[in-house]
Amino acid sequence: MQRSDFSYDLPQELIAQTPLAERSASRLLCVNGMQKSFEHKVFTDLPEQLNAGDLLVFNNTRVLPARLFGVKETGGRVEILIERLTGDCSALAHIRASKTPKPGMSIALAADVDSPATDVRLTVQGREGELFKITSAESLGPLLARIGHMPLPPYIDRADAAEDKERYQTVYAQRDGAVAAPTAGLHFDEALLKRLDALGVRRAEVTLHVGAGTFQPVRSDDIRDHEMHAEYLEVDQAVCDAVEATRARGGRVVAVGTTAVRSLETAAASGRLGPYVGDTQLFIYPGYRFHCVDAMVTNFHLPESTLLMLVSAFSGKDLMLAAYNEAVKERYRFFSYGDAMFLTPQTGVRDA
Repeated sequence: MQRSDFSYDLPQELIAQTPLAERSASRLLCVNGMQKSFEHKVFTDLPEQLNAGDLLVFNNTRVLPARLFGVKETGGRVEILIERLTGDCSALAHIRASKTPKPGMSIALAADVDSPATDVRLTVQGREGELFKITSAESLGPLLARIGHMPLPPYIDRADAAEDKERYQTVYAQRDGAVAAPTAGLHFDEALLKRLDALGVRRAEVTLHVGAGTFQPVRSDDIRDHEMHAEYLEVDQAVCDAVEATRARGGRVVAVGTTAVRSLETAAASGRLGPYVGDTQLFIYPGYRFHCVDAMVTNFHLPESTLLMLVSAFSGKDLMLAAYNEAVKERYRFFSYGDAMFLTPQTGVRDA
């Protein structure tokens, strides 16, 4: 299967650059994989797609203000994106600089790209693959909170603003560690969650710390040659119990976002869901058989991306591309701050 099989034309002006005034004011394109149909809704119609006894599975990761700006001892400017905290004062990071940083290099941090250097410094300790090992004399959590910027995706063509600290974060975010938001969850607000509770829809939470690799393009023409980036994942016994109880009462497991899909499917890779702690590199593309997920809420994804391949595996490639073309025609807003989809599976992709 070729990367080009997952291409579509997207006008630049449909890429959402800012969030809507209200989270749940987004549009919702409902795609029925079995009937091969779609219909236009708004996100506050989501309860109509769910039933009492269904289980919504959310990713409760919290986005770190992981983008930092700095100045080398030579005066050259650098940009740092924390990929993963490895300790209280250490991390793995992407570093963009005119020359490759060497071990021992000291970087003085600045408030933003144009500000003068401060006394706060990071030290480059070495490499781990494409990432740099960095350390700080102080705890990185408070340091990022004080001087870090929200790591908006590369297709948002503006600097981060004050509102992004809250809006590029789900209302149920709890556990620090992501450098990209699980964006399907951005549409939920407290009022909608209360409506779902009143309907009898249950909730469970996994933790997958989304990495910058989520924006990494598929470079190989044959998608089977693509190697997924690693992301840290926790699925606990409470989630497994909630899924089992959902099955027992005849409800559906509805993943909120592709990160929740990959979390559940990683933990159910043996065919039976069990607790899981560790990295996941699960790559889901057409031909994959789903073990756990019955429906999903998701945003629109980039052409030729692993996320578009995942939703194509679930609801069918031809139907998904038709739905995307319909969304373009109807002027939906795309990507992180854009509109949403509710997907049900095509025939034969779920285990009995």
